[in-house]
Amino acid sequence: MTKDTSDFDSTSPLLPATEAPIARRKLSHEVLDRLLPRIRSGEFPVGALLPSERDLMSGLGVGRPAVREALQTLERMGLVSIVHGEGARVLPLNAGKVIAQISDSAMHLLAGSSDLLEHLKEARLHFEIAMIRTAAERATDAQIAHLQALLEEHKAALDHPQRFLETDMAFHHGIAEISGNAIYKAVSQAMLEWLEQFHHEAVRAPGAEKTSLNEHIKMFKCIAAHDPDGAAKVLTAHLKRANKHYGPKLSAQTRTKT
Repeated sequence: MTKDTSDFDSTSPLLPATEAPIARRKLSHEVLDRLLPRIRSGEFPVGALLPSERDLMSGLGVGRPAVREALQTLERMGLVSIVHGEGARVLPLNAGKVIAQISDSAMHLLAGSSDLLEHLKEARLHFEIAMIRTAAERATDAQIAHLQALLEEHKAALDHPQRFLETDMAFHHGIAEISGNAIYKAVSQAMLEWLEQFHHEAVRAPGAEKTSLNEHIKMFKCIAAHDPDGAAKVLTAHLKRANKHYGPKLSAQTRTKT
């Protein structure tokens, strides 16, 4: 015999007291959750257009604002490009694009915490040690020649501080490229860009550029000689010295007093 549901005691708990209630979600989030798996599965391959706004509204039973907000979120994620009169087209995605999505948030986070900036320096040190060891083990003749060309550009910029910093970053990125690991390349580039925002010309010691260049030359020689231990040793000393040049931005008042 079926129990009369009217006898159900509405005061008895259906879930443990510690269970969080289900939060109401925006319709655009639901639309996004329907579209993401279809893009990831390849139903909409790179270069394909997503269904039109009208078709999405009809197929999902939602209004235009929910559809547009979901498509705009996909665009911010770098998954589609929205062109007026054409629609949303699926874009190719790579590690660099994915990590770039968090760069603004990472910069905001780092700017507000000196501890996190120190953590970034430490993380970069351990990351680049592994990266340069890999480069020293795997570098081909062509990759060594390319790295040498980057080093020559670095030498030529010795008397031009801004250009010197740019070629410094290019040299380190060149080391990351040798690995052939897309994650190495993307994370290395992101770390360098984040740290660049905290570089202080004011703490640059006389002759610092020449010291940095000489350390890069030693790194290159170790990579060319396929000496991972030597490369890691030189890099460690280089980054520990260079890390002193990065710190929270000084206020105008503080700079006046120093």
